[in-house]
Amino acid sequence: MGGRLVTVWRSRQVRQIVLIGGLLGALLITRLTSSGAPAPVLAQGEGVSLSGTILDAQGQPVCDAEVLLFAGESDEPLARAATHCEDGTFLLVIEPGQALDSPRLAVEHPHFAAYEHEVDPDSAARIEAGESVLLPDLTLERRITAGFWIATITFVVVLMLIALERLHNALAALLGMGLVLACSAFGTSIPGMFIFDFERALSYVNFEVIFLVMGMMIVIAAIEETGIFQWMTYQAYRLSGGRTWLLVVILMFITAIASALLDNVTTMLLMTPLSIQIALALGLNPFSILIPEVLASNVGGISTLIGTPTNILIGTYAGLSFNNFLVNLTPGVLLAQLALIGYVILRFRKSWSAGGDEVSETLMERLAEAGQITEPVKLRKAGIVFAVMLTGFVLGERVHLTPAVTAIVGAVVILLWVAPDIETMMQSVDWTTLMFFIALFILVGALQEVGLLSIIAGVISRVVGENLVVTMLVLVWSSALLSGVIANIPFTAAMLPVVRFLSRTVPGATSNVLFYCLSVGSAMGGNSTLIGASANMVTTGIAERAGFRITYVDFLKVGMPATAVTVVVGSLWLLIRFVLGGG
Repeated sequence: MGGRLVTVWRSRQVRQIVLIGGLLGALLITRLTSSGAPAPVLAQGEGVSLSGTILDAQGQPVCDAEVLLFAGESDEPLARAATHCEDGTFLLVIEPGQALDSPRLAVEHPHFAAYEHEVDPDSAARIEAGESVLLPDLTLERRITAGFWIATITFVVVLMLIALERLHNALAALLGMGLVLACSAFGTSIPGMFIFDFERALSYVNFEVIFLVMGMMIVIAAIEETGIFQWMTYQAYRLSGGRTWLLVVILMFITAIASALLDNVTTMLLMTPLSIQIALALGLNPFSILIPEVLASNVGGISTLIGTPTNILIGTYAGLSFNNFLVNLTPGVLLAQLALIGYVILRFRKSWSAGGDEVSETLMERLAEAGQITEPVKLRKAGIVFAVMLTGFVLGERVHLTPAVTAIVGAVVILLWVAPDIETMMQSVDWTTLMFFIALFILVGALQEVGLLSIIAGVISRVVGENLVVTMLVLVWSSALLSGVIANIPFTAAMLPVVRFLSRTVPGATSNVLFYCLSVGSAMGGNSTLIGASANMVTTGIAERAGFRITYVDFLKVGMPATAVTVVVGSLWLLIRFVLGGG
């Protein structure tokens, strides 16, 4: 018997070790491949170099442009090189003693107009004399190709499918990704259709986001099994003394805090069934409890890097840490939550009065029975791991520990120590969401590749000029409005390169303030419509399966005013923190 147990234990350990090795290995490979290849260094005697930088009209580096060096009337290049994606630099190696008669550079790229640059006689003479030469920056002009329209129309169609709920989010994104990649494949033989090759498409996938989300899903699944959320709901009802308005306020605070520490989608997955049960026991329409919770969830998640999917996207793209969000946005989030609570009380006070304020003994008994900590040992272990992870999120930047690594290591410890049944934990990972992120990254990468995002950045830059306050307000409010129309995750992903460009060109924006504006606008704007945020769709989906349908119009009537109230407060805080407070 003992030998059999040892065999089972060893087999589980083998599976866990294989999974752990795969997770950490994939993360390491991602970090290495995404860091960008270093510029080659010439060894002594290899020759001389002609180097420079290729930029687009917005001053951004052009990736994988082919640079050719010709001499005289010859059609055979003396040297060729490709620009590096990190900084747009190129390095042409020229053999020693090579005669250069009227040297010229030709720069080619599928999405830019052909460009030629005459190398001045002085630089040519220096190269012939054995000196390396650095050319001034070269600027390419975008050209509109068939690939531009394919990528743009595909993205718009995907957004419409998501907004109209014709297809599941992940399926719509995968469909768009497939179309873009298929057209790119045909584009190798049909001029103008090419967008990018498969390797380039994968380079747009932010695997730090993927591993961060996956790690957090595993950790949260282990915590969920302990019964902690049912216990919190019971305590909320007990503290409220049956007063509905106070119960909802307490539930909103619980939801906001849980959203900041876990994420808003997971929080609503856990809170929605419990809240429906409470509403029915109180004789209330679940709408009057669920909507305040989901509104609070979307706002509360803004406080931390892991609180909302949009923050995860922004943080990993802009290099913002857990502490950056916590310090810069939490005070504004608290103010917005207070304003939101005031609005919710005014909006739902009549609905709540229908339920009465007496404590229901039946409900109290039911919640007390359900609100038991079912796995105290597992809760203690998971709590320790989660506390260490939060410490890693807060202090990790000091030791160059990225949030993705913290999440993966936490998940590994959970798998080894708290939940040895690895198959159950793997089933808790929402692979559909991860595939949605991957497909979305590639779709947005296609827009960036063909130049649509550069065009948008240029238009916004001309509109706002060099006024930081105007730029901040335009970005916050446009993000809030468009997040309700498009859905905040794809909108945020598409806006990241635009915000980076504006951060480099608008005076005073180098403190990452515009990324915080995008965070506030997109997350609060997600409250405006049913499709604005993933947490909204999760909540309404669970409610509908329980027999309580929340329509688009129902959500809009409550969500739009809530968005206006919270965005006003959020905008004021951003101006106080980064303009009056000096960033």
